[in-house]
Amino acid sequence: MTHEVVGRVEELGAELAALADENESLGKLSDRTVELLRSAGVIRLLQPKAFGGYEAHPKDFAEAVMEVARHDGAAGWVCGVVGVHPWELAQMNPRLAQEVWNDDPDTWIASPYMPNGIAEPVDGGYVLSGRWPFSSGSDHCRWDFLGALLGDGKGRPAGPITVLHVVLPRSDYEILDGTWDVVGLAGTGSKDVVVDKAFIPEYRTIRQEAVQEGAAAEAIGLTDTLYKLPFSSMFPLGITAAVIGICEGALAVHLAQQRDRVAVTGVQVRDDPYVLYAAGEAAAEIAASRVQLIDGISRLYDQVEAGRPISLEDRANVRRNQVRCAWRAVSALDEIFARSGGNAIRRNNPMQRYWRDAHVGLQHMIHVPGSAYHANALAQMGLELPEPMRVLI
Repeated sequence: MTHEVVGRVEELGAELAALADENESLGKLSDRTVELLRSAGVIRLLQPKAFGGYEAHPKDFAEAVMEVARHDGAAGWVCGVVGVHPWELAQMNPRLAQEVWNDDPDTWIASPYMPNGIAEPVDGGYVLSGRWPFSSGSDHCRWDFLGALLGDGKGRPAGPITVLHVVLPRSDYEILDGTWDVVGLAGTGSKDVVVDKAFIPEYRTIRQEAVQEGAAAEAIGLTDTLYKLPFSSMFPLGITAAVIGICEGALAVHLAQQRDRVAVTGVQVRDDPYVLYAAGEAAAEIAASRVQLIDGISRLYDQVEAGRPISLEDRANVRRNQVRCAWRAVSALDEIFARSGGNAIRRNNPMQRYWRDAHVGLQHMIHVPGSAYHANALAQMGLELPEPMRVLI
């Protein structure tokens, strides 16, 4: 059954699509786009019911992100990234959730998680400084999730390396305008943020390994299946869903434009078997990506629901398939874009924006195939994974 949020996004699709060019020109989502996303409730899908969320199945979240991205890739990307943060926040000290959502359950949280700063231990918490690129949707968020290395008290990382996820209010970091000048997904507004000696109370932090292993929820008595899933499966879900949704949107535009197009030879494209073959094959490949992505997270959900532990191999399989889903869908988009005709490259044709957005989406580190495939092969052989590789699985 289609989740009510997905249905609302479908109803808003035409207006979301009409705003896509404005978002790209602004270099961030327009206020109207954000208003529509808030009204649909996409960002609250993984949020606890106690704080105005849906506690939805992760497949519903993925499908909602895909539906947004079908109409505007940048809006879908922001939903995929920002939308997973309520899921992690739910696993942290409940005091933080009250701070963030008590006054407004529609409060958004940005990221990135890369450990670009050092969190020096002090009484009651940490002091953090650093600079983080790629903070998607940050202009519309009041908090930011940042990755940080635990410090040794002397400005260096402590050994063994420990990664923290820390949450800062908007008053504790600066968003740097002019740091998001890109060829695709421009509307995400993924700007740099800077932190200068901000104090972070202990309760606003969590060790990455706790959420990575799906153990954080149990530590605070959270029993819902949703919050026991591993970070390495949940975080990539929304991002890859956005890429697949972008490819679905491009396919729909391609088919609509080719229906009545006449090629330079004078032949109607609908009578060109080669273009139609490519369109049919691309449709199958993109559909396969959707099905496989949703199947992976659903299998993990069912395992947790049944009380069965998730093994490293299980996680590695889902990561392998998630990476392949993105590459398969974008490769299919390339095939139809190459057959869309010269007008596809015009700025006023959404095909070129879909194409650029999809390729920029592949640049995210969770879509790098080498390490994911390597780790999966080792896991299937029952061999140990090198420690740096385990972080991504």
